Parts: sequence; structure tokens; C-alpha cells
Amino acid sequence: MPHTEKQPLTAEDYYYDPRGFKVFTEQYLLKRGHCCKNNCRHCPYSIRHKKG
Repeated sequence: MPHTEKQPLTAEDYYYDPRGFKVFTEQYLLKRGHCCKNNCRHCPYSIRHKKG
């Protein structure tokens, strides 16, 4: 398996919800490149978010 370095998070990658939890944005999840199957709020890979 090739070595990949993690990129630091930017302000566009996440925000904090009113309860103080870090929420990843769709932009970040697309950069990550795969679904983690944790039912992320903005997951672009989730079947429930697909249109059509």
C-alpha cells in the first residue's frame, strides 16, 4: 500500500455544530475520496444523498 501524507484541515473542511461537534463539509469528504460509512451529514457518497 502506498504511503500517503494527511493534509492539514482548512477552514473550508469543517465547522462546529451548535453542540460543539466537528462536522466535515462535502468539500472535505470529496477530497478524502471515499465513504467511511459513518453516515456523515454531508456525505457525497451516501445513497440517501444521491439524486435521480
